[in-house]
Amino acid sequence: MAELESSLENEWSLLRAACTASSGPAKSENVRQLLARPIRWNVLFEIAARHGVQPPLCQAISNYSDLIPPQQLSSAKRLYQANVHKALFLAREMISILDCLEARGIEVMPYKGLALAQTVYGDIAQRQPGDIDLLIHPEDLSKIRDAVRELGYVPHFQVLQQFEKHYLRSGYECAFDGTAGRNLLEVQWAIQPRFYSVDFDLEGVFARAVSIEVAGRRVKTPSPEDLFILLSLHAAKHVWGRLIWLCDLERIVRSPLDWKWVGLQARDLGIRRILRVTILLMKNLLGTEIPCDFETSLATDSTEIALAREIEMLISRSTPFEAESFAYFRLMLRLRERQSDRVRFLSRLVLTPGPGEWETIKLPSALAPFYRVIRLSRLAARLLRQA
Repeated sequence: MAELESSLENEWSLLRAACTASSGPAKSENVRQLLARPIRWNVLFEIAARHGVQPPLCQAISNYSDLIPPQQLSSAKRLYQANVHKALFLAREMISILDCLEARGIEVMPYKGLALAQTVYGDIAQRQPGDIDLLIHPEDLSKIRDAVRELGYVPHFQVLQQFEKHYLRSGYECAFDGTAGRNLLEVQWAIQPRFYSVDFDLEGVFARAVSIEVAGRRVKTPSPEDLFILLSLHAAKHVWGRLIWLCDLERIVRSPLDWKWVGLQARDLGIRRILRVTILLMKNLLGTEIPCDFETSLATDSTEIALAREIEMLISRSTPFEAESFAYFRLMLRLRERQSDRVRFLSRLVLTPGPGEWETIKLPSALAPFYRVIRLSRLAARLLRQA
């Protein structure tokens, strides 16, 4: 932690301690010692919100009223209650959406968000809520769009009809705005955009799904093994930039997983390095014990150790990573262990047009291949600006 910006060291150390995997007297004493340091409470709460870990922070400090100013203790309680209220609101919305889609015979599967909170924390109030995430079959997107419109949800970004089939192939999600806010609902038919070159079989995820109960309603959600892979890929896509993503994965790792199956999937998908870096970050930041079966199936090496240290500093500093920068694309390439995947990543990145290209100029269907040229020129211009 010597390289961590000194201005955030006390707040970041306390936040990590609140989220650490350990429990009992050792954790309590660590939290108590950190609370004795000068803490800028507004900064601490801001960082906790940014990293999505307000509930564990509020719980961890709630028993130390003798060390916390009364006003800040009240603020922590208000933040926790606000999280509870939002979770209940989203639960109501999710159930309405699921009932609406089920009545039309449309199969969807909640994951992340409330389903994840229930699966790995056992209580939807124990995780800071974000939005409603549903996995869908791509052929159902238009039916889902029509169905949720009746509930007041409209697409945040409307892809023109002539490009929708291309977007279903190259993109991965559609966000909807609701009456209570923007991007309240996200439906996904893939885990990442196509250019990331991780062609995970979502039909298999549906087939292996398990049943849980969220706010009194039975729903299907990905199996723990699938969830570990899906959430690791999601975190890697965002350079593991929020501590909550590692907290979620740490909770999943606590339960027995079929690490042999996970290792085989990782090998076939070419994402062993991503999973190794994920586990190392959990160990370094949260004190997670690496399961022996993971070591057997996905033993780490010096490359992953170096990557994890580099990314750990970015997380600690809350350093934003521009997702369309040269540095970002270079990091994504370094996270892939196979040369063939790096080549596919680059070729798809350069040659797969998307909404940005379709909005730049309107071409007739017969000239659609020219969007690849527009894509290439836009990427080149962006990289030149960053040079």
